[in-house]
Amino acid sequence: MADFDAIYEDEQLEEHYEDQMVAPVPEPIIIRGAGNMTVFGLSNRFNTEFPSGLVSRVAPEEFKATIGRINGILKKTLPVNVKWLFCGCVCCCCTLGCSLWPVICLSKRTQNTLDKLLEWENSHLYHKLGLHWRLHKQQCDSNSMMEYVLRIEFIPKTPIYRPD
Repeated sequence: MADFDAIYEDEQLEEHYEDQMVAPVPEPIIIRGAGNMTVFGLSNRFNTEFPSGLVSRVAPEEFKATIGRINGILKKTLPVNVKWLFCGCVCCCCTLGCSLWPVICLSKRTQNTLDKLLEWENSHLYHKLGLHWRLHKQQCDSNSMMEYVLRIEFIPKTPIYRPD
């Protein structure tokens, strides 16, 4: 009778992985907000400086065009959010906090718009270059507040198995 608790090594499996070379994936690149105004963790613009980690992966013009489109959306939507936030704070006591719902909904809509833009950019350009952009919420370095950053992740290249 076979021993069901015993662990046996599969030699074929080990040989299969030894033949393939998998390159390590670099750390993601983080682009932080560079604006002077932040609403619910979303800055009014992102830094347009080309990161050194993207050299030879994407053209600086493409990077600046993408950041320009992102900053264009933020330029249109965040001033409206700030006005609603101010009105909501003024009326907060009278409405028991319900006056803040419009600015929360507008903030979510801005995030969804940015997510859709990044999805379009990824599918049309960046996935072909082995990159994936996304809006990511992370904790600030200096305090316990949360902020939204652009996170550029490197897509690992899958090795092609060629039987000998």
